[in-house]
Amino acid sequence: MWSRILSSRRVIGRTGSHWRSLFTMRLKTSEFQSVFSDGLNGLAEVFEKHNHELRIAGGAVRDLLSGKRPEDVDFATTATPEEMKNMFQAAGIRIINNKGEKHGTITARLNNENFEVTTLRLDVQTDGRHAEVEFTTDWQKDAERRDLTINSMFLGLDGTLYDYFEGYEDLQKRKVRFVGSAEQRIKEDYLRILRYFRFYGRVALEPDDHEAETLVAIRENGCGLAGISGERIWVELKKMVLGDHAAHLLELVYDLDLAQYIGLPPDGDVGEMKRVWQNVKDHSPKPMTVLAGLFHRPEEVEKMDVRLKVSREEKNLALFLVKHRRELCRSEDGDGLRPFTDFIIDSRELDTQSKVCELLKYQGEEKLLSELCRWSIPRFPVSGHDLRRMGITSGKEIGATLQKLRDVWKKSHYQMDKDELLSYVKT
Repeated sequence: MWSRILSSRRVIGRTGSHWRSLFTMRLKTSEFQSVFSDGLNGLAEVFEKHNHELRIAGGAVRDLLSGKRPEDVDFATTATPEEMKNMFQAAGIRIINNKGEKHGTITARLNNENFEVTTLRLDVQTDGRHAEVEFTTDWQKDAERRDLTINSMFLGLDGTLYDYFEGYEDLQKRKVRFVGSAEQRIKEDYLRILRYFRFYGRVALEPDDHEAETLVAIRENGCGLAGISGERIWVELKKMVLGDHAAHLLELVYDLDLAQYIGLPPDGDVGEMKRVWQNVKDHSPKPMTVLAGLFHRPEEVEKMDVRLKVSREEKNLALFLVKHRRELCRSEDGDGLRPFTDFIIDSRELDTQSKVCELLKYQGEEKLLSELCRWSIPRFPVSGHDLRRMGITSGKEIGATLQKLRDVWKKSHYQMDKDELLSYVKT
């Protein structure tokens, strides 16, 4: 995967009692080349013309080093927001969405592409949720303020990697570590606790390979999550429960006494959740399908919704699973799928089949899940209009007759046609 033109670690200075070091190497892969476009080339020319450095930053670097093509590419620069605006205006480049300008981010649009570029910065003051920043031209200072070593690297547009905190080595070893002091990074933004778990599930090979001091820092600062908005927590939690080691990480949430701060039931059924995870992990579950194992009662789902403000669809799925996980189950008469298809037919909700699929994942019914995914909801062939033509005019009678015919149709495995069903109607 690699073509190493340059590979070295050299000391470049000292800050107080700490050595500053930089690891560099040259990346030449097809994934890296795929990042380039006419728009990016044009953007690079503008920065080069004005003698400002421009590098790929954060998650995109991690993905490229892992041999993946990144979905989003963010950039960092030594230019200030004001300098970027002047450069882009002089070049006739459109600037859009200036909401992030006070934090150093300018979004430029070239060749129908958006490029988000952020000035290097350092945190002047933090409160665990937000940070006041100061702009800098020191790449290491910017790297120091990032959360994890694997997210703190930069990649020049010539393919040169700039790694100040052994992020490349950690990525190779599949280690997830905070930059510098875990406690300090967490106190800057308590959401980093859940980001740590999320990236652990994406990177680590083993389910329990954490550094002891990291877990101590998380346990001692977990209460800070109480001040983080539910929306931000839910974004991270959803990604965490769909990654690798999700059962282990959720169990760790309870071991470290974090559940009470993030909307999960304090006495969640961890054993049931672990069983469910084994059932669903190879079947692309929805996040709520995994979490539903933790809930004992519908009231706990309601409390979670108050804290996390999940979508109506997500909340309804959790309530559905908690209600039906025991009572709606396979038939023992040889047609195991029958109770589920009957339930779907009787339901008037459009998403019932999707919910039942999640229920089958939850229950570990792989064979029935496969059958239901191939099954299409049949159309009931009789309508009220058919009954009116037969002389039945009472709305109440029409409703009762349709329900009786529907029951007959279900017993026929939905095979009877209109004429056969209407033969049961007495006029």
